[in-house]
Amino acid sequence: MNDNNDFIVKDARELGTAKMLLLGFQHLFAMFGATILVPILVGGYFKEATGEALTSGLTVSITLFCAGVGTLLFHACTKAKVPAFLGSSFAFLGGFATVANLSSGKFAEMGANEKAAYACGGIFVAGCLYFVLALIIKLVGVKRVMRFLPPVVTGPIIICIGLSLAGSAVSNASTNWILALIALAVIIIFNIWGRGMFKIIPILMGVVISYVCALIFHALGMTNPDGSAIFDFASVASSGWVGLPSFQLAKFDLTAILVMAPIAIASMMEHIGDMSAISATVGENLIEDPGLNRTLMGDGIATAFAGLLGGPANTTYGENTGVLELSKVHDPRVIRIAAVLAIILSFIPKFSDLISTMPSAIIGGVSFMLYGMISAIGVRNVVENQVDLTKSRNLIIVGVIFVCGLGFTNGITFQVGEASITLTGLAIAAIAGILLNAILPGNDYEFGKNAKGDKSRGVYVSNTDNKK
Repeated sequence: MNDNNDFIVKDARELGTAKMLLLGFQHLFAMFGATILVPILVGGYFKEATGEALTSGLTVSITLFCAGVGTLLFHACTKAKVPAFLGSSFAFLGGFATVANLSSGKFAEMGANEKAAYACGGIFVAGCLYFVLALIIKLVGVKRVMRFLPPVVTGPIIICIGLSLAGSAVSNASTNWILALIALAVIIIFNIWGRGMFKIIPILMGVVISYVCALIFHALGMTNPDGSAIFDFASVASSGWVGLPSFQLAKFDLTAILVMAPIAIASMMEHIGDMSAISATVGENLIEDPGLNRTLMGDGIATAFAGLLGGPANTTYGENTGVLELSKVHDPRVIRIAAVLAIILSFIPKFSDLISTMPSAIIGGVSFMLYGMISAIGVRNVVENQVDLTKSRNLIIVGVIFVCGLGFTNGITFQVGEASITLTGLAIAAIAGILLNAILPGNDYEFGKNAKGDKSRGVYVSNTDNKK
């Protein structure tokens, strides 16, 4: 909002109500494209696996509601000191895809909505793991904890998350390659050549511009290559303007929990990286005050709350950190305004249904960038933390994680009493990586020595690098 880099606004009330509201809309705009993309992608996983569309849980409206309420819960936990917005986490996409495709035991004949409920149960447990890490950090300190979760472990796990979803991107894009390529091209253009706010929201611009192109093609009578219509607006016409989100209470099963919960390792490291980045942006040590234990608890409560009501996991958003850098307004009140606006939007069914009409090809085009970028973030995490891959211990850890994460495509299924339990490839990779890092000599990672590396953990596409 202000071109003077030395002018920082800590109390946005001095700008007046109108400007505060405008700044709140700006934060809503920044998080919107990425946050709503998660339920759209997840809905596609379950429809492809079961042939059924999700009618409750993991919808756009629930996602917006959980993001807004989750952000307010986070601010309550952090003494209202941290200017962070919590949106949908990309880190759990691979877990949702795995649960959607579970086909043994009780999941064999299960429908999409019930499977989604069990996936959300895993999200709830993942959120609870934040409390465990927060308590350990409070007791022993962040540096000791991070020795067990260094970049040589977390980086390759993030790489596996992105690569495991690559096939889904190609499958969706192949329904209409023209639309997919338009979406991909727009994201690349805004990410590389965008300026100001537009550089921060490449996903949203890719979705909006490719959607407009699809509308034009549809109006001209064009169809997908298989002859199907590009759009179907029947659900939009029948939906109302005001209504409650279709909440769905989580269900719990050990197999689904073991699919989703280990991903919390990656998302918690993302949180720590984002706290480092926000601290650098606003010029305050938020890891010390209000404390990393409080921010982790806030994120965990938001994620557990979302999972309990049928929403995706929440995470602190790099896009909104970029807005802080751009606007120079660092007042958390503005973020809370954006959270309230997100909650309001969640009670407009027609708006959510309109978003849900997005063609699969556009989702595929966005996914081309998204899934590849998730893996690239993992690579960046390794590179910027200067992981020495000439060391045998590091090569062994990375190699085993890759083979476990990508090789165990169907996981490992075993019996405990009468229950059939499946450990996914990602869970096996996480366990193997953590154990090898703890056992093998030569672990020299210390959190806080390399500030640039510590900030490079966020699983998002926007280009929000901080130069401080």
